[in-house]
Amino acid sequence: MISTGGQARQTVFAPRLQALLDEHRGKDLFRLDDDTVGVAGPELMHRILSARYATETERPTFKPLHGRSIQRADAIQWMQAIGRDVRTALKKPIPEDTDLSGEWPQTGHNYLRDLLLRNDPQRLRMLMSRVLELTPKLTWAVIAVGALRPFRLGEDASVVAGMPANTRGYHDRRYAMGLYRRTVAPVCFTISTLVANALWLGSPFDEGMPNSHILYEAMRLLPPSWNILRNASPEYPAIDSRIGPKDDILILPLLSQRDPAIWDAPDAFRPERWNDIDPDDHPAYLPFGHRSERCWGRHMVMPLADMLLDVLRKEGMAVSPYQTAVDVPLAGLLGVSQIQVSTRRAH
Repeated sequence: MISTGGQARQTVFAPRLQALLDEHRGKDLFRLDDDTVGVAGPELMHRILSARYATETERPTFKPLHGRSIQRADAIQWMQAIGRDVRTALKKPIPEDTDLSGEWPQTGHNYLRDLLLRNDPQRLRMLMSRVLELTPKLTWAVIAVGALRPFRLGEDASVVAGMPANTRGYHDRRYAMGLYRRTVAPVCFTISTLVANALWLGSPFDEGMPNSHILYEAMRLLPPSWNILRNASPEYPAIDSRIGPKDDILILPLLSQRDPAIWDAPDAFRPERWNDIDPDDHPAYLPFGHRSERCWGRHMVMPLADMLLDVLRKEGMAVSPYQTAVDVPLAGLLGVSQIQVSTRRAH
């Protein structure tokens, strides 16, 4: 339960998430099952994540696509393309009739999709659907059908849309469409979820509180990447004898970022704590991964989230006072499921 603005809101975690918090918060290492250990101690997290780079199957975004490895050079090229689209979007004036009221995070997701990809072919825009998160088979079926015909792009299409449009042949076009979704969808999903989390945890916000502090605190309490997987590797038993040679490791920022030995009032939303904390140099805080291997998308996530939150705050948007509870389902991207957002005038 958190309190804000004189109201109480209950954040209901999925049972397995709540069990982690109830049973393992404050522990540095613990066993989850016969061949998996959880790690939430900052020093141990640092040593494990520093021991080696992530393998291609451990990467959060650029895992092998339908059995085909994604080369580092390809991943960089795609991130550069979406980066150019983000910089272009940030330069656009916000239309005066922008309406961000409604159900979040879906409303924010739709806004970002249109901001970045409004003039892309419908076959590509369809790949941004949250429905496709239900199953990889459904996603791949939509991609396979969409790749049957070449693309024709208009002048205002996104830079990233040019990647599948410039391929030759069905198989390369299908692969490029898969990378289009892998690259762009996480940007829209992550930012809309992050801002929805912030709205739930803290709106209405104090007028003088910087957006960055609000976002850092939302990522502390509801880290979008709440776990980091490392498969069994010979480096790890040498770091800690409690780790067996066949043990996979689940690094858990969900726990380290709520550890009462590290954070004052660990379950409270207090963005002012970031007046004195460097988010890039706090050992228990890993919203964008470890400093040895930061998420490539963080330089897009923060500016777009800041812009979106700025629009919401200027319009006086907040969570409906009639909504007092929300679910946080067990998913790879941790966030509130559905919140109702409107202007305080409408309340």
